Amino acid sequence: MSVLKTAQSDRQISTILLFALTMFVSALLMFVLQPMFGKSLLPLLGGSPAVWNTCMVFYQTILFLGYLYAHYLSTSQPQNKQILIHSLIILISCIALPLALPENAEPPSQNDPTFWIFWTLLIAIGLPFFVISTTAPLMQKWFAHVGHHTSHDPYYLYAASNAGSLIALLSYPFLIEPSIGLTGQKTIWSIGYLFLIVLVIVCGTFLWRSNNKFALHEEKATDLDVDNIPLLTKLHWLALAFVPSSLLLGLTNFISTDIASVPLLWIIPLTLYLLSFILVFSKWNNRIYGSMLFLQPVFLLPFIAYSFINPAVLPYWLDLTLHLTAFFLAIMVCHGVLAKYRPHTKHLTIYYLIMSFAGMLGGMFNTFVAPFIFNGVYEYPIMIVVALLLRPNFIAKKNESFKLLGLQAIFPVVLFFIGLFIYALNDELGHYLDTIGVGLILLAGLTYAFRNKPVTLSLLTGVIIVFTMGLHHLLTNTLYQKRTFFGVHSVRESILINEQNKKEKYHELFHGTTKHGAERLSAKFLTTPLTYYSRQGPIGQLFKTYETKNHDWVIGAVGLGAGALACYSRPNQNWSFFEIDPTVIEIAKNPSYFKYLELCGKNIPMVIGDARLSLQKQPDDKFDLLIMDAFSSDSVPTHLLTQEAIKLYFNKLKPSGILAFHITNRHLALKKVLSDHAKHLNLSALIQEFKPKSNIPLVVATDWVAMAKSKDLLVPLQQSRLGNWEKLPLYFDIKPWTDDFTNIITIWKKR
Repeated sequence: MSVLKTAQSDRQISTILLFALTMFVSALLMFVLQPMFGKSLLPLLGGSPAVWNTCMVFYQTILFLGYLYAHYLSTSQPQNKQILIHSLIILISCIALPLALPENAEPPSQNDPTFWIFWTLLIAIGLPFFVISTTAPLMQKWFAHVGHHTSHDPYYLYAASNAGSLIALLSYPFLIEPSIGLTGQKTIWSIGYLFLIVLVIVCGTFLWRSNNKFALHEEKATDLDVDNIPLLTKLHWLALAFVPSSLLLGLTNFISTDIASVPLLWIIPLTLYLLSFILVFSKWNNRIYGSMLFLQPVFLLPFIAYSFINPAVLPYWLDLTLHLTAFFLAIMVCHGVLAKYRPHTKHLTIYYLIMSFAGMLGGMFNTFVAPFIFNGVYEYPIMIVVALLLRPNFIAKKNESFKLLGLQAIFPVVLFFIGLFIYALNDELGHYLDTIGVGLILLAGLTYAFRNKPVTLSLLTGVIIVFTMGLHHLLTNTLYQKRTFFGVHSVRESILINEQNKKEKYHELFHGTTKHGAERLSAKFLTTPLTYYSRQGPIGQLFKTYETKNHDWVIGAVGLGAGALACYSRPNQNWSFFEIDPTVIEIAKNPSYFKYLELCGKNIPMVIGDARLSLQKQPDDKFDLLIMDAFSSDSVPTHLLTQEAIKLYFNKLKPSGILAFHITNRHLALKKVLSDHAKHLNLSALIQEFKPKSNIPLVVATDWVAMAKSKDLLVPLQQSRLGNWEKLPLYFDIKPWTDDFTNIITIWKKR
């Protein structure tokens, strides 16, 4: 690599601080803007986890365009002209301030909203985000020509950018989101952007003066060093950046599906992603890199054996830890190679351009390609396999930290037996360790033997994952599966032992990993609501309690599922279902899968669209009962739980109306949020955390809250002997959830 010299080198620390501060502030603003605007869009799109992934693709696309602009500007224009052009563009971008969504923004209800999200983000934040995206490569390129004695290697400034990114990501869920509402966040961000503009202009002024002060020249370098980068090298960079980007979105989708689509859970994998860049571009990379190469195949054994073969027996936190660790090791290996072969500063902008282009392609593959060619989230395991293919040949030297062959052999064995112990604690050991299970675990163990052969390692891992996922598909007897913007829906046929101790078939509806309804196929039970909607459960008790009064009720149900609630309808009642995903309606109306709607609610109208947007169009004082049963896999979209949402529901209810809220959740204590709303809005609220007393097939534990304007309206429910309805407890450790503020940390269940 050639060295940039100056006639009189600048050694002032202030030069470094100026450019580092500019990159730090730019990264800080970029990674606050991302979760902030993702959160702003969630209420318009039913809280779907795909909102964040689509936003990420937009950010990656603008980042690529910013890097392309920085490359073109810095290679085709004189430095003084670069400063003038860039100053003009950043001043024009101020027309987007203060940040806000376009007025009357409403997504399409019948079509995929992906392109609508792109257009909305482009209008709202396109210009400022573009300017921010140009900062890292352009400031490093400018620094390479200011005549500082370290200008020959400006890559170390990348650490300032990554530090700003990491601080922003960690601050958002733990400091910014819990203390500042969205409106305040946007105002403060706009002020910070103006400060960044000042810093960029000062950097430009410094470069302008440096051009007159220093006589710059480059030492001659070989053509191999400076002038020519082989096409294969560029394609290698592309692959090394593409795979981590795709893995990032795949893992984010996995995390958000079962808990909640909120910034905290978006940020966990993104933080690891940025941390990998900080580490590989640091002086510790040479020492860290070898350890990552060693640990990746070692960790692959428990990861495949427990997270892909049978993840259901693991606690969620442990399964999540396995996925996060496997993800971090994979991207550290890829990014480590990427950093190791970074080019001379002459090619700095093309290097970053290829990285950003690959990141954009990775996001586009997950968002635009994968949903149309796969009916499940298969791009995630595919990229795990491809990441292994990108491993360099790694043979540990005798003098390295992991030189003892005994330790190399024992470590995965220890992990294996730790895993078996976990299964034993979950009372699943005997059930799990059948011939197939043992065979797959042993096959997974073989992967370690090929740790020094990337092609063999990746192919064997791919075979194991494909086989186990295919086996799982067959064993669950999946009748139908479709992937939409709102998730993966599947219909499965299973067998239960009925009351006569005989085998009986039933159908289940799954969204992601969570069951959203079931129906027994025996003629006797075709119209019997099951799972969370059983007659023995809270919602069944509610209908039974008010059966003498509800003969002419107007009832709205948000969330269709398999359509079980329709079997509570009566001839003179007026029902409406509100469902955001047309695919769910197709499934529920198909008698080959479920007969609830055909037998109980064939004429019930279906309103397609986000619940809040759809309910706003309904007349006030319309409903006698409003049932909130909207879930994305296991999570309730947070915008349906805010104070404004509760006010909307009661505006649409008659003064004597009742709101029934389904809040079953494995991870979040949603009752705290509703209790706080009841306190601040002066509402009466009862809760039942139902657990079936007898072993009735497909009657499950479930939590429901009933709310009304007057406690007298809920007295019949509380006094009935059908279930244990209790007054919703008061909680003092939670701040009211509003459209401007939500925070899941305070409602996380302590186990």
